[in-house]
This record gives sequence, C-alpha cells and structure tokens, in this order.
Amino acid sequence: MRTAYTSNQIRAAEAALMATVPEGTLMERAATGLAVICARMLGAVYGSRVVLLVGSGDNGGDALYAGARLASRGARVDAILAGSRVHAGGLEALRRAGGRTSDARDDAAVRGLIGAAVLVVDGLVGIGGTGPLREPYATLAGLANDAPGEVVAVDVPSGVDAADGRVDGTAITADATVTFGAWKTGLLVDPGSRHAGRAELVDIGLGSYLPDPDASALTDADVALRLPRPDATSDKYRRGVIGIAAGSERYTGAAVLAVGGAIRAGAGMVRYAGVAEPVAQVRARWPETVITTLAPGEGIEEVGRVQAWVLGPGLGTDEDALAIARSVLASDVPVLVDADALTLVAKDRTLLRRTAPVLITPHAGELSRLLDVPRARIEARGLEHVRRAAAELGVTVLLKGSTTLVAEEGRPVRINPTGSPWLATGGTGDVLAGLTGTLLAAGLSGYDAASCAAYLHGIAGQRGPLAAGDVVEAIPEVVRSIMNRPREDG
Repeated sequence: MRTAYTSNQIRAAEAALMATVPEGTLMERAATGLAVICARMLGAVYGSRVVLLVGSGDNGGDALYAGARLASRGARVDAILAGSRVHAGGLEALRRAGGRTSDARDDAAVRGLIGAAVLVVDGLVGIGGTGPLREPYATLAGLANDAPGEVVAVDVPSGVDAADGRVDGTAITADATVTFGAWKTGLLVDPGSRHAGRAELVDIGLGSYLPDPDASALTDADVALRLPRPDATSDKYRRGVIGIAAGSERYTGAAVLAVGGAIRAGAGMVRYAGVAEPVAQVRARWPETVITTLAPGEGIEEVGRVQAWVLGPGLGTDEDALAIARSVLASDVPVLVDADALTLVAKDRTLLRRTAPVLITPHAGELSRLLDVPRARIEARGLEHVRRAAAELGVTVLLKGSTTLVAEEGRPVRINPTGSPWLATGGTGDVLAGLTGTLLAAGLSGYDAASCAAYLHGIAGQRGPLAAGDVVEAIPEVVRSIMNRPREDG
C-alpha cells in the first residue's frame, strides 16, 4: 500500500531523524537519489545541458547538490538563482564541480538557458509552499512549462500544495517528480498528481519516524488481498445476496447497468426491486436476476433477505421514490446510497441515521447539496470535504471525480490511483454502484468495498472510447487479472 503524509508530518519525521545522524545527511541522501534519476532521464550525461531553478529553501539545496554530481560527470549545469538567499553549501559544491550561475532577473539569459536545456530541475518551492507562486518563481515556472526539454520537480512541483494537491495559479508541470522520504498527499490527488508526472520515491530513512498516514492508495496486491474468493463450501447465499432498488419509468437504463455491474462482479444473487418498465428491461437483459415489481408507493418489505442494498440509480425523486428509499434505509443491512437517493437524503439527512452501515457515492454536485457547500469549492478541495462529509454525516463516503476519494472517520483517506477520463460518460456511476454493492454484500466493510470497487472500475474504464455497458463487460476480466496477482501483505 502506498501511504502518504502531510508536510507537517514529514517535517516532524525529518526532525526526529536528523537528531540521530550527522548534519547534512538527509540532504546528501536526497541529492544523490535526485541525481541518479536525473542521470537516467538524460541517458548520456556528458555534454547534456541542465538548468537548475533554485529557490531559497532546502529543495534548492537538493537541486544544487544534485547538479554538482551531474556537472562532475560532464554535464553543463547552469543554476538560475531565484530566491532571496541560496543554500551556501550546495552553491559551493556546484561551482567546485564546474557549474555556473545566473540571476533570475537577467531575463534574456534565463530564457536562453531554459530554452536550450535538455533537463530543467525545479527546485523553487518545497513542501511548505502554499498559495500562488510569487515572482520571479511564477515566470520561471511558465518558462519551464514551455521549454522543449524535460522537467523534473524536486520533492513536489512548485505551485502544488503538498498537503492536498491544490494549485492556485501557475505551477510547474513536471515530466517526473522525485520525492523524498515518503509520499506527499498532494502528489496523489488532482490537480497535483497531473502536475507531478511520473512520481518516484527516494528513501532517506524516514520510515520508522513516520506517524499514521494522512492518506493511502491501494495497489493490485492490496485489492487482491481483500477481494472475496469462492471456495468449495460457497453457495449463492454465502457469496452474497445484493438488493438493488433503482430505475424508474423515465430512467430504465440505470437499473440495467447497476444490476449488470453487480452480476459481472460476481454476486451470488441479485434481487432487483423496481416499477414495471425497468423491471421489463432488467428481466430481458439479466434473466439471472430475482425480480420484485413494486406498485406505486410500495416499499421493499416483500423482496426477501439480502446482505446489502444499492439504492438510488435512476430512482427518481418523487413520493414513490421516497417511499422506496425510506423502506430500504429502514432495513438492518448495509446500504449504498447513490444518485437520486442522494438528492432525497439531502432534503432529509435524518434518513442516514441508522445502526447499519451507510456508504454514499456522490459526485461533487451531489455532495454540495448534502453539505450546503458550493460545488466549485468541493472540486477545488476534495480531501477537505470528503473528510468533512464522513465526520458530519457519520457515513463512509466515496467522492467521485477526477480523483476518486474514499473517507471514513478516523481512517486515512484512500485515493484511487486507477481512474480514467474515459469513465466520464453517462451510466458508469450506475455500474460502479452495482460493483460496490456486490462487495458490500460479500462482507467487505464500506471502506474496503468502496476502495476496491473504485480501483477495479477505474481499470475497467481505461480502454476507451467506451460506453457504460462496455465497463460492465470488462469487469470479469479485470477481477480475474487482479485476483491472479501474487497476494502480498497489504
């Protein structure tokens, strides 16, 4: 599992480690790792033109020391000094190795150096940077982004908030980010992750000094460890019976897709409850489903026993839909609340007060109604608001978006690493609901079911263009491929 930390957590761990090692040890380790990765990106180091963008902080020192190592191997290294001060030891090492320096205020020289560089090393702002870049950093970041050479960021791209991935204004867009000691949360969350490019971790010895993580991201092995596997004693009831209350006369497809997601994910049995028109569509497409036709205003009391419910895709928001929602939420099993059901509970949040677990799966607009917060603010600060929703509503939250986040109070936010822009098409959320509900019914907690389902769903949507039905059909092969991976300790 990839664990990530805030800037404050990293600094505290660094301080504890530095008290046990000679001065300069951590910077030496960081600069060595940075130089190795830069050399790999260059291929042939000798004669390569490298430009260092050097700010006032320690990551400017990291860049200078790494630049000195490259210069000693024959690279032509120029450092553009942008900060009000410079790391004295790093600057001396660079000059001793044959590197040269330029002032960031010399516009013509700066533009010429960056434009001719094969590799630009961003050492402007470190993990403590917040808010928009100031000058001359903002101009240098823009020049680096427009340069023909590759860009490698030191620890975190300048302009990206290391704590949550926010970007206010101009920020470096790196081809690679070399981060030290531990992953920073902002490197895993959009828009920060988009600016980071390929992120690589250099171990500087922080491991035993790190606290519980701020966030985490599952790997293939973690998901394989958690997925339910049938054995010789399995039957359809032991594998999990999922109930799905979805669809309406207007939105029949949502029911078909949610049921399909559940069946293709390996549910032992799917019980579907809905009104006449979506019932006919589900029966025609998925004859494996056990179906209950609901009369207007009728609840799910006669559906039969299930281990979890999926409530809401295409359900509508009228009084008949509210009756179904009330009856599902009155049950004593876990309930996944999605789509139209989120609109219903936003009008009456007391519906979420139940003894059995609740997992909600909103996008930013739906969460904005639940929290009474503007959608744009949620999109800009997803980590903050997914945590707030989990604490305030007392539920597990899967927040859909360019980065899908899973939050439960008292636990690290899980950041899904497999998302795909191809999934931004109608109906894929309904498929995710069915897939997630199957894992809930099989006995996974809401936290694990949401995290694993988002991971599988993301992989299923990576090969586009696609429609939601294509995601349904891709699920079995994705599950097989993950379950056949070696099961490591997660």
